[in-house]
Amino acid sequence: MPDEQESELSAKRSGSLWVVGTGIQLMGQVTLETESVIRSASKLLYLVTDSVTRGWLAELNDSAEDLFPLYGEGKPRIQTYSEMVQRILAFVRAGEEVCVAFYGHPGVFVHPGHEAIRLARAEGYRATMLPGISAEDCLFADLGLDPGATGCQSFEATDFLVYSRRFDEHVPLVLWQVSVIGQLTHEVENSIVGLEVLASHLAAVYGPDHEAVIYEAARYPVCPPVMRAVRIEDLPKAPLSGISTLVVLPRSPTTADMAMVKRLGIPDAYVVKKSERSTPAIPRTAQGERGPSTAPGHPEDDESTTVDPATL
Repeated sequence: MPDEQESELSAKRSGSLWVVGTGIQLMGQVTLETESVIRSASKLLYLVTDSVTRGWLAELNDSAEDLFPLYGEGKPRIQTYSEMVQRILAFVRAGEEVCVAFYGHPGVFVHPGHEAIRLARAEGYRATMLPGISAEDCLFADLGLDPGATGCQSFEATDFLVYSRRFDEHVPLVLWQVSVIGQLTHEVENSIVGLEVLASHLAAVYGPDHEAVIYEAARYPVCPPVMRAVRIEDLPKAPLSGISTLVVLPRSPTTADMAMVKRLGIPDAYVVKKSERSTPAIPRTAQGERGPSTAPGHPEDDESTTVDPATL
């Protein structure tokens, strides 16, 4: 019944909303469906991290409008996100076929996308989100981490600390937005205090010498991803950007519960084979090498514009 009422209400509204993702590496990771929606929209809004993608979007749709100017140094992020949502909905309410394109996956660390869809649907407008390639997808490919073989724990770094999230030190731990821990406003400097607190928190479980990997997905075809090894105690001094992610490697392989194996009727040989691939196959480049993460001539592209560390 609620679905029927929503459909009837939506039919009375002329505006619509599509929230899409541009992927991580320029326009090469944009799906055909997403490109079609971008082209056909009567109004295109976007929030991406590089000038090449900005230019490409403007070529696809001459109504393109950048949402990044709504940010301001020292301005609360949640205020910026609210203004973005209202800007999006203003066009939807005016009867436009609106498309909003966000960097990466539009549903991952993109508060304005989710909120705009929620409010649009509540007001009776048709609102749809299309999936895109996220930094996590790139991470799995670049670091050889298979969550089906090893499991995977994933947390936004501030949330991880504030809510004392429980985690298993025998499973890879992925922490997002480590450079802006505790920052509720848009800043250009890393949060050193936040990194010190995180390092202390992790060292209490893993030890200060335990190895982690600083990861940044490649945003340009000519540049490799960043995969740099770092000891936990050295994290506060490590060079990070707004898109840096921390991958804490397992302290040791997980031990199978053989009583449960027997109870489930699983052959012992299966457990042995699975344990052989229980550790991520971290590439050699993670042993201290760093590839460039931005293209020459675009220093502003180091700033991630779709992060959402403040929604606690």
